[in-house]
Amino acid sequence: MTNPSEQLLKVRLGEFTLQRLPKRPLELLRAWDAADEYLLDTFSATVNTSAEPRILIVNDSFGALAVALSALQPHAFSDSYLSQQATRLNLIENGISLQQVQLINSLEPLQGLFDTVLIKAPKTLALLEDQLIRIRPHLAPNSQVILAGMVKSLPSALWTLLERLIGPTTTSLARKKARLITATPDVDIALANNPYPVCYTLENSDYLISNHANVFSREKLDIGTRFFLEYLPIKPAIKDIIDLGCGNGLVGLIAAERNSLANIHFVDESFMAVASAKDNFSRAFELTRSATYTVGDGLCDFEASSADLILCNPPFHQQHTVGDQIAVSLFVQSRRVLRKGGELWVIGNRHLNYHSQLQRLFGNHQVIAANAKFIIIKAVVKT
Repeated sequence: MTNPSEQLLKVRLGEFTLQRLPKRPLELLRAWDAADEYLLDTFSATVNTSAEPRILIVNDSFGALAVALSALQPHAFSDSYLSQQATRLNLIENGISLQQVQLINSLEPLQGLFDTVLIKAPKTLALLEDQLIRIRPHLAPNSQVILAGMVKSLPSALWTLLERLIGPTTTSLARKKARLITATPDVDIALANNPYPVCYTLENSDYLISNHANVFSREKLDIGTRFFLEYLPIKPAIKDIIDLGCGNGLVGLIAAERNSLANIHFVDESFMAVASAKDNFSRAFELTRSATYTVGDGLCDFEASSADLILCNPPFHQQHTVGDQIAVSLFVQSRRVLRKGGELWVIGNRHLNYHSQLQRLFGNHQVIAANAKFIIIKAVVKT
């Protein structure tokens, strides 16, 4: 189990107990990084709390920034349900009222002007671009934007993006391999039109596929999904199909096409992903098919024995951290939610070794198809 000291964030503002989501028994990672520490210490050394500054936090991984700054009643803007849920749990863990932080999802409109915007660098520049475009109208000329990240996750294009959409930047010295970039609003920069969502026509079909900024492979069909679509099953008798970790919903959409009587359920922890899936399914079937859409922690909101088929392309990273903890959590949840005889179909890179996890959890697995890069595996609930 994690050393308790590894759950204790110590910064100028105080000490706070923090945990990651999803929880796992032997957690090896902290719920914050050196960029969080650097950002909090730098900001707290300069902020005038008596002026009651209006603060916006963007991409807070597990609530470290929101919890530490909760006395200032910040707004927290994120595309991640897990991030928001972790923030709630960590506020409670530290005896802080949930009312101290206003959580805003990535597609909700921002309100009013902000004195300071504190951003953790996201994994994709597209998401940052979308966020900066949404934030820019809510900055005054004297507002301050500070972006924090680990040096390895700060590409040079990030500076270009900040200067194009916000204004001139200054960069701090590195500390513990973390860096801060401060941008000052330039009133002469015109507000940019948001290019997201972007659309493409699915190959060999008439389906127009819409993708918000944080959707994986938003500009074209990725090769893994293409391979998965070739083998999606046709099972006329099944009632409920779940597209788990749905992204733009392509897998669920094609599964619906092949299983005309099934109810389709789209699930993802990204607000933008579920919104994209809803747009695409609604457009494809023009309201002739019903579906449900869930932004949540995997299948936590689903009843036991409530699905016949789960289709999943698990993420193998969480923010900038690579690992299989998300995938394993989804497999465990799937085992609970599938009915007897129900099937979990998983696609992944061959090196990820999902078959051993499925064998352990289900007591069986079958390779449906494989190529040089990907493997499709089925596991069945026997009892």
